[in-house]
Amino acid sequence: QVQLVESGGGSVQSGGSLRLSCVASGVDYVRNSMGWFRQAPGKEREGVACIGSSGSSSHADSVKGRFTISRDNAKNTLYLQMNSLKPEDAALYFCAASSIYDLCSVSWSRQYAWHYWGQGTQVTVSS
Repeated sequence: QVQLVESGGGSVQSGGSLRLSCVASGVDYVRNSMGWFRQAPGKEREGVACIGSSGSSSHADSVKGRFTISRDNAKNTLYLQMNSLKPEDAALYFCAASSIYDLCSVSWSRQYAWHYWGQGTQVTVSS
């Protein structure tokens, strides 16, 4: 059974940093594209970053230069390093996986392209 388990969320002050992790099991992790999404209260879920099986990545304009997605295939783990956090970054962050190995090179932010989702980890940013 496929499982994606996020961790690393918490409360930080504006300008602070957090590193989120997502451990995948029961999925062909090496061949999968992996992504991070977030959803704030009253808002739609939005794509944050995507990384393909090749290691190529894409980041949403709102987080470019501040967030970095990476993966450690030996550990079946996905990461999101978040720096210079802003109050508007506060949200429930979700890890996602897709069997489309080159998804990140095209329109990856559409939710229907992602087959599996984690339960989410909460990020709170105070001003």
